[in-house]
Amino acid sequence: MDYRILGSAGFRVSALGLGCMGMSQSYGVADEREALKTLDRAIERGVTLFDTAEVYGPFTNETLLGQALGARRNHVQLATKFGFRIENGKVNGVDSRPSHIREVVEASLSRLKTDRIELLYQHRVDPSVPMSDVAGTVARLVEEGKVRYFGLSEAGVDAIWEAHAEHPVTALQSEYSLWERNIEADILPLLREQGIGFVPFSPLGRGFLTGTARPAETYPASDFRHTDPRFMGSNFEANQRAAVCVGIVAERHNATAAQIALAWLLSRGPDIVPIPGTKRAHYLDENLGALDIRLTDEDTKQLDKALSAEHIVGERYNANNMALVNR
Repeated sequence: MDYRILGSAGFRVSALGLGCMGMSQSYGVADEREALKTLDRAIERGVTLFDTAEVYGPFTNETLLGQALGARRNHVQLATKFGFRIENGKVNGVDSRPSHIREVVEASLSRLKTDRIELLYQHRVDPSVPMSDVAGTVARLVEEGKVRYFGLSEAGVDAIWEAHAEHPVTALQSEYSLWERNIEADILPLLREQGIGFVPFSPLGRGFLTGTARPAETYPASDFRHTDPRFMGSNFEANQRAAVCVGIVAERHNATAAQIALAWLLSRGPDIVPIPGTKRAHYLDENLGALDIRLTDEDTKQLDKALSAEHIVGERYNANNMALVNR
């Protein structure tokens, strides 16, 4: 396994982490037996960064990880998140009040069966709570040994500055992939200037970059992609044409499209640690194969041209989810 460093404090993690959300929600039917097999395989293969959140399930994903890790807890690093108000099993807005952060952390520690969280993210910025209060609360949790590092998710430039001024931000987690470059203009330069690591989620474009995507209406209502604008109508057709290039490059390397998409991300810098999500062990093995691929300059140029912003159609979220993105 290759390793990378997140943040100026030297948080060392596997070069690819594992996004665990899909094991409990959002993408198809949950299969706990297969999920546990995948978690076992990830540990066996040397994956150390496991990404979860209280809202995944909700709550069940953290419980699954706590069940799976057991005596192997010290071999991995857990990342989880606070920041949503969850009522009757549904998200009802954001909530990053200091008292709520503490409640969430205590509950997460219990579900994860652990005494500390390596990386604690604010899941979405709460405009009603000063970022200094959020970062200050996490700083005290760090002092108490319940948290090691502080992270943000989908935060904009101002929020990152404000948080980092109060307590060092180790990593930002946001969407980034061949077909979603929104962080390149302002966010990524700021992270590098301040020594903050970057953890891209949805690095495979929710399946689009692997060539396995289907139109939105073919997914059940419980599946995130059912309401994803990029999977709808003519958007789907245009995006599918753009994504064909990934498969063409994959053929040259005797690789899969998923491996090429991940190799592209890994090539963007040593401070980037993608967390592809999967609930199946064979896809985990496939994803880890990306660590052995070296793209040529010609590969990169071809991919960047085919998947440039003008060729990607549709917002990356529906209106409700876009409203929670802090930029």
